[in-house]
Amino acid sequence: MISAAPAFGLNLPDYPWEAMAPYVAKAAEHPGGVVNLSIGTPVDPTPELVREALAGAANAHGYPTVHGTEALREAVSTWFATRRGVPGIDPRDVLPTVGSKELVAWLPFLLGLSAGDVVVRPTVAYPTYDIGALLAGATAIAADNLDELDAATRSRVRLIWINSPGNPTGSVRDVESLRQIVAQAREIGAVVASDECYAELGWGGWDAQRGGEAVPSVLDPRVTGGSDGLLCVYSLSKQSNLAGYRAAFVAGDSSIVANLVNSRKHAGMIVPYPVQEAMRIALGDVGHVLAQKDLYRGRRERLLPALQNFGLEIHESKAGLYLWSTAGEATWDTVRRFADLGIVVGPGVFYGDAGNGFIRVALTGTDERIDAAVERLNTAR
Repeated sequence: MISAAPAFGLNLPDYPWEAMAPYVAKAAEHPGGVVNLSIGTPVDPTPELVREALAGAANAHGYPTVHGTEALREAVSTWFATRRGVPGIDPRDVLPTVGSKELVAWLPFLLGLSAGDVVVRPTVAYPTYDIGALLAGATAIAADNLDELDAATRSRVRLIWINSPGNPTGSVRDVESLRQIVAQAREIGAVVASDECYAELGWGGWDAQRGGEAVPSVLDPRVTGGSDGLLCVYSLSKQSNLAGYRAAFVAGDSSIVANLVNSRKHAGMIVPYPVQEAMRIALGDVGHVLAQKDLYRGRRERLLPALQNFGLEIHESKAGLYLWSTAGEATWDTVRRFADLGIVVGPGVFYGDAGNGFIRVALTGTDERIDAAVERLNTAR
């Protein structure tokens, strides 16, 4: 709900996670301590080589560049080629950002969207997509395919958000699905922004380390035929435990990236130089990424059957850090039952109307806390 307009300040909805306070308090009463699996914040250490890079760049007495160092942008280009199947990205078409949430929230405004324009976001989605539209004065509409929109609405679409792998659902768009939505967007002259920060964390058929296929990017040559009208948004928070660094980037359409660089220069939206160096080193080392994925894979393999034993059905959850689950009851009833076990989970209703009846269970607990949750779930019924 949106409160009465303040005399000063933005008139935005209350931050939804405040509604979790009573459930967090209830879970904290458990004699074995709380297990908080509600938020996807990393709990494992930042890799030593990344911390060394940050410290080594600490003598940063001059202003960093908004566009980022050439070395960082070249590292991003190389990473796209070696890890995402996207060769040949011009480093000029890369821009570091202060975490990916910042870009998600401000992109509609920075693209010049305004009243009357439509931003399409997934049916079940990270709420910041809606906030970004609201900040620009545009209208957010939930749809997973432009065919779901009537002709009048479709004609006003200026920005389409893809989130693959998805938060909270863990759904993955294959090459054909990406190709279709890119073609639809180009027909109407809309920008496609693809939020891909969980791409290294595919499971099952999308687990490249276990014989599966790598999660495709919107910039994949099989999808695009060029980056015109396309942006790929990526964060190192998940794969490298850099959430506290606010380390992310966007790459894609040359003219759009150039315009974003110019606008962000005026606004002072700059990634600190030590963080840029930490990003550069992190992108060049795949070992720590695969080691972290192994930790999450093990936690997932223990937690998933325990949730099923507790009576939940797991939907999608093909990639990412979450198990999108339902007990066939109202979301808040499930949240309460988990709190009674000392476990905090994310309410599906925070991710749109289509999330009602679901909860999001994060893999971001230590091994000890994951094992505590598994024991409680397995003995509760």
